[in-house]
Amino acid sequence: MKITRVESILCSYQMPDPVRLKFWAGRRTILKRDAMLIRVTTDSGLTGYAPGPAHERADREIKQTIGPFLIGKDPRRWPEFGFAAGIEVMKTYRAVEIALLDLVARYEGCPLSEMLGGRKRDRIKLYGSAGMYMEPEQYAAEARAVIDMGFAAYKMRPGMGAAKDLETVALMRQAVGPDAGLMIDAHTWWRMGDNSYSFETIAKLVRDMEQYHPLWLEEPLPPDDHDAYRKLRAQSNVKLASGEHEPDDAGFDDLIDSGAVDFVQMDILCQGGVSSARRIFEGVAERSLRFAFHSWGTALEVLAAAQLGVCWPEDVVEWLEYPCYSHREPPAMYPFPLADEILSKALEIEDGYLVLPEESGLGIDINETVIEKYPFIPGPWSIFELDSPAQTVAVTGDHSLKWVT
Repeated sequence: MKITRVESILCSYQMPDPVRLKFWAGRRTILKRDAMLIRVTTDSGLTGYAPGPAHERADREIKQTIGPFLIGKDPRRWPEFGFAAGIEVMKTYRAVEIALLDLVARYEGCPLSEMLGGRKRDRIKLYGSAGMYMEPEQYAAEARAVIDMGFAAYKMRPGMGAAKDLETVALMRQAVGPDAGLMIDAHTWWRMGDNSYSFETIAKLVRDMEQYHPLWLEEPLPPDDHDAYRKLRAQSNVKLASGEHEPDDAGFDDLIDSGAVDFVQMDILCQGGVSSARRIFEGVAERSLRFAFHSWGTALEVLAAAQLGVCWPEDVVEWLEYPCYSHREPPAMYPFPLADEILSKALEIEDGYLVLPEESGLGIDINETVIEKYPFIPGPWSIFELDSPAQTVAVTGDHSLKWVT
């Protein structure tokens, strides 16, 4: 069996109207959402699939470097391939590697998780992720709706000024009751230019939030400032989470070993795939921390992460992010129907857990009609306009970088 074709297929869903959101220091406009489908074909007729980093740089890397390297190779011998490249190309290769694993699992007639060490469980806990730059009452209503969907926890994105952020957390707790989990993804706070919250503002806000018992506070500080995370963690009982912007294994090692956070996060599509994830899981287990997948795209991305996550116990790999888009019921955030349509059937969610399919490979077939239905639209998907300094920043799809302009 030989690889005959390696494809990276970018798709886009254009918003019916630009989604315009105001926050403390400016405005954000969402124009579209992108997705990448990786497809590896062999001369035997078998095909493997994977989600990929949804941006043009990764598309070029696959077409120009990774694809030509793989052509003619037997996918069953993937551990022996010895691909070597710079760090960013290597990350993209690790995403393609998931398609190789899917292909080999289909050949062997087993779930992808069996290629990744074997399942320790058949499900993984999801949290509903939505909430972006709204009034406090809107966040509270959305939190209640997400918990009513069956999720054990809800994650939102503040950034409306410290007073409103605290009011939001209070109203959310009131809306969902004492038992539901609340996560606060504060990444906006370090993206506000001159109006970014100071360490002192953040520390006070975190102390004030303690009474509402959030499950974690995510990226309250610039993600590369691990010293500041350690300092904040020492001053508060609120658990801290970070990791989705770590640039390399050394960054993850320091994040874990230095005691900067309680929850370590990673996106398997653009931060090193299975091999890096396994290293992180081992470090998390050794330090008695917890891991939570970052997954901010399609249901295919959620499924691929779940296939890896169930190979570890829940007291190591605890959470998987499930984005809640407004094309579903009840509505949340903005629409992104491509996220669900990329799979031939819906994910099975039971009592807030994703139940893994038993079929071979990823376990759910790909709906390739999305390729024609959602042709790629070049350009950024999101634009930030900051008030001070006056600045416009365009963002593409690489979650491992702070900004991609």
